[in-house]
Amino acid sequence: MELGIFAKTFPDLGAQPSLRVVRDAGFSTAQFNLACLGLPSMPDAIDDDITAQIAEASRSTGVGIAGISGTYNMAHPDPKVRMKGMARLTAMIESAHAMGTRLVTLCTGSRDPDDQWCYHPENSSPHAWSDFLHEMELAIAVAEQHDVDLGVEPELANVVASAADALHLIETLKSSRIKVVLDPANLYERGPASERRKTIERAVGALADWIVMAHAKDRTEDGDFTAAGSGVIDFPHFVATLRRNGFDGPLVTHGLAATEAAAVARFLRGVLTEQGVPIS
Repeated sequence: MELGIFAKTFPDLGAQPSLRVVRDAGFSTAQFNLACLGLPSMPDAIDDDITAQIAEASRSTGVGIAGISGTYNMAHPDPKVRMKGMARLTAMIESAHAMGTRLVTLCTGSRDPDDQWCYHPENSSPHAWSDFLHEMELAIAVAEQHDVDLGVEPELANVVASAADALHLIETLKSSRIKVVLDPANLYERGPASERRKTIERAVGALADWIVMAHAKDRTEDGDFTAAGSGVIDFPHFVATLRRNGFDGPLVTHGLAATEAAAVARFLRGVLTEQGVPIS
C-alpha cells in the first residue's frame, strides 16, 4: 500500500512546497486539493499552468497524486446550486489527468442547504436520492469522456450513508466509473469494539471490488473525529480486512492537524509493517 495524506492538512503553500511537506512528514502520496494553491477547492475553471504546477510538483518531490477533491453538494435542495457544482466538477474531471491522477473524489451531499457534510433528516428521502442520482449520471458521462473514475465515500451524514447505500448506487447505475473511498470512521458513530469490527468487515466485504482508496481517520469513545491512532478504531483489524479482501491501494489519512502528521505517518507505517503489508 501507499501511505498518503490530505495535502490540505498543511497550509496553502503552493503545489511544490505542499507536496514537499507531505514527503517530509513520511507520506508517499497525497489526496490533493486546489486549496493548497490558495484557490477555491472547486474553482469555475482550472488553467493549464495550475495543472502543470501540480504535475511538476509531484514529479520533483516523488509524491504521487492519489486523487483530487471534487466535492460539492450533489443533493443540495436548490437545482441551481447543483448546476453550478456540476460545472465545477466538470472542470475538475477535465483536468484530472493533467494533474497526475485519474480519480476525482466526490461528496454525495446533504439536504442541508448550508453544509454538504451536515446530516439532514431528508437525506434518506426519495427526492434527495433522485436528485443525487441525476448528478451522478451527469458526472459519469463526463468521466467517461475523460477516462476518469469517481470516488464515492459512504458517510453517515450524507445521502450515501452506508456501505449498503454505496452498493445500491453501484447496482443502480452500473457504471465502471463509480469507485469507493472507504473510511472506517464514517461507518459508525458509537458502539462496542466488536460491533465496530463487524461493521468494518461487512462494509469491506460488500464493496471490495470497488474500493480504490482507504481513508484513515479515527473516532473517540464519544463519537468525535480525531487523528488516526488516538481513538478507538482498530486499525490493524481494518488493514487486515482490506488486505484479506484484495485491497492494495493508497491508505490516506485526514482529520488531523499539520503538527500531528509525522506521528500519524509513523503510527500507520507501524500498522502496515505489523500486518506484513509492503509499503511503496
